[in-house]
Amino acid sequence: MKALLFAAGKGTRLKPFTDQHPKALAMVNGKTLLQRNIEFLKSFGIKDFVINIHHFGQQIIDILKENDNFGVSVEISDEREELLETGGGLLFAKSFLEHEKDFLIMNVDILTDLNITDLIEYHLQHNNFITLAVSDRQSSRKLLFDQEMLLQGWENKQTGAQKLVEGATHLQELAFSGIHCVSSDIFSKIKRKGKFSIMDEYLDMMHYERIVGFLHQAQLIDVGKPESINIAENIFQ
Repeated sequence: MKALLFAAGKGTRLKPFTDQHPKALAMVNGKTLLQRNIEFLKSFGIKDFVINIHHFGQQIIDILKENDNFGVSVEISDEREELLETGGGLLFAKSFLEHEKDFLIMNVDILTDLNITDLIEYHLQHNNFITLAVSDRQSSRKLLFDQEMLLQGWENKQTGAQKLVEGATHLQELAFSGIHCVSSDIFSKIKRKGKFSIMDEYLDMMHYERIVGFLHQAQLIDVGKPESINIAENIFQ
């Protein structure tokens, strides 16, 4: 399965590092997030990658070249003209992914020991349209699932804003892990254009597509703030 690594974001929470570098090159115990996640996915047999770039994107291109792509095949989805967010970034990378039956998406600033093989097998065996890795952890935004783990809604815990499937009740709140398996049929279903969040599309699609949560208890760190690097270094050697 081919993997799309989202590495284009400005990483504003990681300032001052991201004043001069992309967040993908933040270091955890001597390795960049980019290298760690390429090697992590490679350990599960993933050898074909699409990496989107924007903020200091040339630095990502350079480090890949210097390290022979860390032993995998890499295609660059170049968003340096305009940052398109996750949904726009996925749509922009369509030419690299549309011929795959399914593909994996992962945010480059996530570090985890999630068993990716289990996630992929669950996605394929259940013929899911989209499979979202989720866990029961603290988050300001929660995805809402029914007893069969079908996506039924979303809630912002700080503002109380919600999006729900009509009539949905007795829902469990889980946090998205930034890792998802996606059918390439998504490209014919996306309604938005330009800059948009893929989660907004998912929340529209949940009314008619099989979008399922894969509940896990793996360790997961969102390396979005300088203090989270220290936490990650205590977990990921």
